[in-house]
This record gives sequence, structure tokens and C-alpha cells, in this order.
Amino acid sequence: MEGDSRRYQRQREAMVKNQIETRGVNDPGTLAAMRRVPRHLFVNEALMDQAYNDHPLPIGEQQTISQPYIVAMMTEALQLNQDDRVLEIGTGSGYQAAVLAEIAYRVYTIERNRTLYESARKMFEGIGYYNIIARYSDGTIGWREESPFDAIMVTAGAPEIPKPLVDQLATGGRMVIPVGSSLSQKMIKVVKEDQGLHQSELGGCRFVRLVGQYGWRDA
Repeated sequence: MEGDSRRYQRQREAMVKNQIETRGVNDPGTLAAMRRVPRHLFVNEALMDQAYNDHPLPIGEQQTISQPYIVAMMTEALQLNQDDRVLEIGTGSGYQAAVLAEIAYRVYTIERNRTLYESARKMFEGIGYYNIIARYSDGTIGWREESPFDAIMVTAGAPEIPKPLVDQLATGGRMVIPVGSSLSQKMIKVVKEDQGLHQSELGGCRFVRLVGQYGWRDA
């Protein structure tokens, strides 16, 4: 087991060096989190040897764990501080929430698929991510009673930015969300300012669809 741990640690180091730093991600907190979180534990046992490769992987329920670079890029874009409260929409395997939890004070994560929700919640407890609070719900309506949030990350593609999420973002808060069609999206960064919203594009991407009241209506 100890040998496996060292092997996966070496793979994480190589992942950060060859896939993430070389693509321009340089935020120290993001890089440290990517080096620490045991990505191989968030995938099916049969896929553990591929966990640190440069591509997404299936996690069941027609969902995927994102490519490591995408996880790092989105995390860096949130410009997180250690006292931030973060909302994640789309828990999936739980890996992205774990990366966020390595940096932020608390992570609230919502998953609409019960199987994935239960699996991720057990994973958080097993590894010891006690600053992650998971909820089984429609993520497109957010988590109003815990708002406002310093940062919001959406890990599924939406036809437009859900208004409840904008409303639940604190002034000065940041959101990253894939926006577009079911086949192609652009990663959008939103900053909520006193004067309104400032939006910028971070590049093209393709995520599974964000389903819910303010997303795609069909499963």
C-alpha cells in the first residue's frame, strides 16, 4: 500500500508538471491542491491506473471526471482565498470539490443524481474532507439559505447562466461556468461588481449538460 501511495504521488507530480504548469496554470494554491488530492480514489478501481492521464474518465451514470487541466484551470479562475465559501454545482465524483476544499474555508456542493451524491458523500467522509457539505438537489437553483458565496463553480454546460446563481454570488464574487449548446460551450468567468456583472471567456470546452429548472429540462 505504501508503495502504491508513492507511485500515485509521483504520478500526481508528473501530472502537475507536464499537464498543468506547462499550460499556464501557476496559482500556488491550485497547484498544491492538485498535488495533494488522490484523484485515483475518485474513479472506478479498474481505471485507477489512468487517473492521472491527460483526459476525462467515465464515473458511471453517464457522467465523467474532468481532465486534470480543466479542473486546475477552473479552480485557478476562481481566485480562491482560504476564508472563501464556495458553491459547486455538479458534485460528480467529488474530485473537484476536494480540490476546492484544499484551498477554501468551506465547500457546498450539489448533485442531482442520487447515486453520485451518495458515493461522493461517503468519499468525503472516508478521506476526511470535513469542510465539504454535500446536498442532493437541483443545482440550478443554488443553495439560497447558505448564500451569498464568494465563488461558484458549475461543472456542467448550461444554455445560459442561471439567474439564481448570480443572485447568490456575493459582491466581488467569482463564478466559472460552461455556457453554450449541448455539443459545444465556452468557459465563462463572471465577476459580480457593484456596477453589475463582468464576463470574460476562458476558452472552448465541452461538458455534460446542466439539467434542472434553470438548465436543460431533459435528462
